[in-house]
Amino acid sequence: MYFQKKRCIAMLLAGGQGSRLKVLTEKTAKPAVPFGGKYRIIDFPLSNCVNSGIDTVGILTQYQPLELNEYIGNGQPWGLNKTHSCAQVLPPYERHDKKSGWYKGTANAIYQNIDFIDRYNPEYVVILSGDHIYKMDYADMVAFHEKNNASCTIAVRNVPLSEASRFGILNTNPDNSIYEFEEKPKQPKSTNASMGIYVFNWNVLREALIADEDDAASSNDFGKNIIPSLLNAGHKMMAYTFDGYWKDVGTIDSLWEANTELLGKEPEFNIRGDERRKIYARNSAYPSSYIDEEAKIANSFVAEGCEVYGTVRHSVISVGCTIGKGALVEDSVVMPGVVIESGAIVRHAILGENSHISRNCVVGSAFGPKDKRKISVTAKGAVLAENATLVPGDMV
Repeated sequence: MYFQKKRCIAMLLAGGQGSRLKVLTEKTAKPAVPFGGKYRIIDFPLSNCVNSGIDTVGILTQYQPLELNEYIGNGQPWGLNKTHSCAQVLPPYERHDKKSGWYKGTANAIYQNIDFIDRYNPEYVVILSGDHIYKMDYADMVAFHEKNNASCTIAVRNVPLSEASRFGILNTNPDNSIYEFEEKPKQPKSTNASMGIYVFNWNVLREALIADEDDAASSNDFGKNIIPSLLNAGHKMMAYTFDGYWKDVGTIDSLWEANTELLGKEPEFNIRGDERRKIYARNSAYPSSYIDEEAKIANSFVAEGCEVYGTVRHSVISVGCTIGKGALVEDSVVMPGVVIESGAIVRHAILGENSHISRNCVVGSAFGPKDKRKISVTAKGAVLAENATLVPGDMV
């Protein structure tokens, strides 16, 4: 089979368990978790690729892959199903040399798919994560990488010094060249935090991956192993500063925050009205939503296929939801297919897909400052019986 040579391809790491999202990822891979009413988290890096002119994407799956694999399909919603483009799902597999099995780390996941990358013989490979919400033109980052004649370029953003110890920190010269990398340092020397987005020269990365796999002491991780080894070997490495919106939605709090940051006339993250950077998704053909004459909706998203008879304030209501008469939904994220019956009260919560909140239930609380309240969460398909209470911070 003939594979057209590519200047640049992307490898999207989408196999993480997402354990910090707790009940929301018990049956769903983190990149497949619903977001923003009609999207999945993985829609954002996939759409960024398409909008950046990258038409070949390898998607590395592992944990709970079924739903994610079905969602990606042949890549049609993102325009990645044409003759010389693809969205290729790449699960772990058995190799003849026995260097296979579950992906042991981010670097090992790419190592196990060297053959896939070699098909396209690219000059550059962009490494991405499947659990971040942002819009970014990777073509600008690749151009920066090429202009600086770098072996590796890492996207960075400035973070508060108080948060810097949570990230890989890049210490740079005035020209943005990297002279030191520290993985989650206790006393960070700068606030340049790695976003986990990398551009590599493929010939350099290929050699580094093979050497890393042969090192029995390695954790097979980009941040812990590949980046430091290239730096120590004297390769030119650059920091590419990104100052747009970016959110790692790996926790309950950050997922809730990112959803609510879509709301408002001037939201922190605007996914509306930007034709050049549209976010594409695989969507079912839902009918238009029905809003009853007694319904009250303020500062909220209501996606297609919903029926709203109650009150919705400062919330994201996903596709196919029903909110009964006299029900109140406030400061909440309601995922697809949720039913909230009459008289139920839902405040400061995330309701998982297809969960059912019966009549007169109370979920969450309105007491205390919004940034201090604990978020109540229901799992995919959870059912709360009539008159039940789910206290703030509880999960079911």
